[in-house]
Amino acid sequence: MKTVITGGAGFIGSNLAEELSKETDTEIIIVDDLSTGRIENLRKFNQNIKFVRGSITDLDLLKMIFEDVDYVFHQAAIPSVPRSIKDPIASNNANINGTLKVLVAAKDSSVKKVICASSSSVYGDTPELPKREDMRANPKSPYAVTKLMGEYYCDVFNEVYGLKTISLRYFNVYGPRQDPYSDYAAVIPRFINMVSENKPPVIYGDGEQTRDFTFVKDVVRANVLAAKSDAKGIYNIANGNRISINELAEMIMKLMGKNLKPVHDAPREGDVKHSLGDISRAKKGLGYEPRYSLEEGLRGTIEWLSGLAV
Repeated sequence: MKTVITGGAGFIGSNLAEELSKETDTEIIIVDDLSTGRIENLRKFNQNIKFVRGSITDLDLLKMIFEDVDYVFHQAAIPSVPRSIKDPIASNNANINGTLKVLVAAKDSSVKKVICASSSSVYGDTPELPKREDMRANPKSPYAVTKLMGEYYCDVFNEVYGLKTISLRYFNVYGPRQDPYSDYAAVIPRFINMVSENKPPVIYGDGEQTRDFTFVKDVVRANVLAAKSDAKGIYNIANGNRISINELAEMIMKLMGKNLKPVHDAPREGDVKHSLGDISRAKKGLGYEPRYSLEEGLRGTIEWLSGLAV
């Protein structure tokens, strides 16, 4: 089997590459321009892996790479809501134009299926919980808009061209290889990094906003299940439980044996108040079931980040 992972040097992509590399009959090609990914993420498991440094906006390159490929796991994107608010054009170019070119190259190369990374951010701030796939999308940031457009393109390529596609709406993914040092670092690695330095975690807003955090190994398994299934359309990939950011900070400090008083800062533009995913469709259609509790996932993430600090 021949597989491509776009953005395979990034956080989720490299975890997916690690899992797929365990299959001896799978050839893996990673396409990544390293704008947010890191080549270091691939060094411990590079068997069966070919790395191509390049952009998903380069259609000719994609067509060359996708020749005789069975599956494309499309993880490449410019992540982060705040980053998209700061530079919406860059997010549009990478996340919409890049996704379109991935789909065109996959169609022209007769790829069996494209598994596309989407985001729970497409739901926006609709008050109803949990979020279901049949709810009306209400994006509140350029990033969310780009992910919604990617879903639309996947559906169109399935219906018009017969290219099998599936979009997985990730809910707040965390785990090993998530960058804690970026200006746009996600909340869990940022909290762990600050607490490890005996600095109080900084919480944007009152901290009563809630999130459904999903461990990266569960997301990886969802991608593998999506590739193997005949399922198409949109599926929530979440843990199915939510926690407030205040409670998250307390949990992380307890696991790390620290007692610090969080600092509150102004709310961030584009952030939603509450998020919780209904995963019943993924359970039925993909056989997806989260295996990691938040505490288990946090322990693994803290352990990995502690090793990174050493």
